[in-house]
Amino acid sequence: MSDLCMRFPGGLSRALTLSYDDGVDQDERLLGIMARHGLKGTFNLNGSLLCDQEPAYPAGQIHRRISRAKALRLFRDSGQEVALHSATHPHLERLPAGMIAHEIVTDRLVLEGLFSRIIRGMAYPYGTYNDEVVAVLHANGVAYSRTVESSHGFAIPQDWLRLRPTCHHDDPALMALLEQFLAQNAQEEPRLFYLWGHSYEFEQNDNWPVIEKFAQAVCRRTDVWHATNIDLYDYVWAFRQLQASCEGRMLYNPTAAALWLRMGGQEIMLSPGETRYHNE
Repeated sequence: MSDLCMRFPGGLSRALTLSYDDGVDQDERLLGIMARHGLKGTFNLNGSLLCDQEPAYPAGQIHRRISRAKALRLFRDSGQEVALHSATHPHLERLPAGMIAHEIVTDRLVLEGLFSRIIRGMAYPYGTYNDEVVAVLHANGVAYSRTVESSHGFAIPQDWLRLRPTCHHDDPALMALLEQFLAQNAQEEPRLFYLWGHSYEFEQNDNWPVIEKFAQAVCRRTDVWHATNIDLYDYVWAFRQLQASCEGRMLYNPTAAALWLRMGGQEIMLSPGETRYHNE
């Protein structure tokens, strides 16, 4: 019996995603960098903190939240995911369950109404949570939620509601981790590089070249799947529905997604609803 390893769309063994929080002016510049280099990711917004009109901020203010109109202009046709960050950005673990639910449902209602799409992803405000918060998220249709606890690793998530990123963009190990990620042998287990941050930090720390350098290092790689957070969740979920006969010679894809895998030294693609007989 051969080992069976998941592969990302196209048979790729590596995936990369970004995640940026708060919905601020600097997202526009970051979106431009991502578009130029083909990067994909997720922007986590606080629905109740999106301004009704374009705000006038004092000179020198770094954290500048955007209006609903600007959010719609920036993200609607960007190809990036919009996700939850709670309605008002509280420490969710300090709230009773009813207020946690209100924060999540209100954020969903605002963002789903604004973007006319189902919102299923999230990042924890302040990166803090407890088991009760996780339970409330699950009960209210949240598929995944990102923490701020760096893993410095590339493992495929097992607990999507306690999703750990690889690192923050200001991590001193960023480029060393990227080099390690890109050097992984393609025959090994699939790897995910998950980068997070706040785009206003690039202005605050005067280090926009950090993300430019990172983007340039991966944009020409043909062996990396660039995906939003929800793209990754949905693909991994679909792959985990794959069915196999007990001796592994018969594979069945019951989902609506094409699935790629490596088995017995062969790259295999299963179309939606396909049954494949595998001979070693």
